[in-house]
Amino acid sequence: MRRIAGLFLLFTTAAFAAAQAVRDQVTDLLKHRQWAEAQAVLEKIVAAEPANAEAYFFLGQVQINRGDQEHAVESLEKATSLVPTDSEYFRELGDAYGISAQKGGLFSKLGWAKKCKAAYDKAVELDPKNLNARMSVLEYCRQAPGFVGGGMDGAYAQAAEIKKLDPLRGRQAYASLYLADKKYDLALAEFDAVLKVTPDDYTSLYQVGRLAASSGQFLDRGLASLRRCLELTPPAGEPGRAPTHWRIGNILEQKGDKAGARTAYEAALKADPQFPQAIEALRKLREADGKNG
Repeated sequence: MRRIAGLFLLFTTAAFAAAQAVRDQVTDLLKHRQWAEAQAVLEKIVAAEPANAEAYFFLGQVQINRGDQEHAVESLEKATSLVPTDSEYFRELGDAYGISAQKGGLFSKLGWAKKCKAAYDKAVELDPKNLNARMSVLEYCRQAPGFVGGGMDGAYAQAAEIKKLDPLRGRQAYASLYLADKKYDLALAEFDAVLKVTPDDYTSLYQVGRLAASSGQFLDRGLASLRRCLELTPPAGEPGRAPTHWRIGNILEQKGDKAGARTAYEAALKADPQFPQAIEALRKLREADGKNG
């Protein structure tokens, strides 16, 4: 669900203090998304090695994946206090703060949001070449209002820096902002520039489909892009099968193909039985059928 490949790579390459057998055990648990089992092992490690920052870092990621943002914040704050120079630790801490902001009450959101932005900014300060950290700042600025440090000016500034470091990823960053600004032609042009170099770039293909589903434009192009995504392996951290089928259903509905849309939504639920958007989409189709009947 969340950058599993990156987590797996970091874990396997880290100078982890636990015995090799324990490392192998946790690596396998993370690879297979066995979060509860991985958490149990990691909790034993941090209990035995309270200065093991890496263990706290991975424990925090596991807790995020389990929806336990409160303890994830505690684990990641511990990791950053033990190693205050690691950019990735602060970026992940920002994620935990951001989730806390989303789930918090009205009066706590402001404080969590400010902490989220501060952690992302710190991650960029520690490593200006950390593209994931810059993307986190970009997404924060895109979504958050100005009074908590957000705003599209900040988002476009990050896109410019990302493009300097990685032109293709910079194009994706700009495209996501154009999409948010409903500048659909500009967004599609950026995605096309990426796909011209890497025709099977999953992120760009999915975003072309998202653009089509959201805007009602380029429907055939979006449908073809999403169907190509189903033939590829989603990279870690990217939308998987369920959201891809759901977006296909969105496009088919707009094309007037209700039967095809229903099939797509059912495929989304087969991939993830709890996928809320597909559940809601099927409910609306049933209601429409009832009215028409």
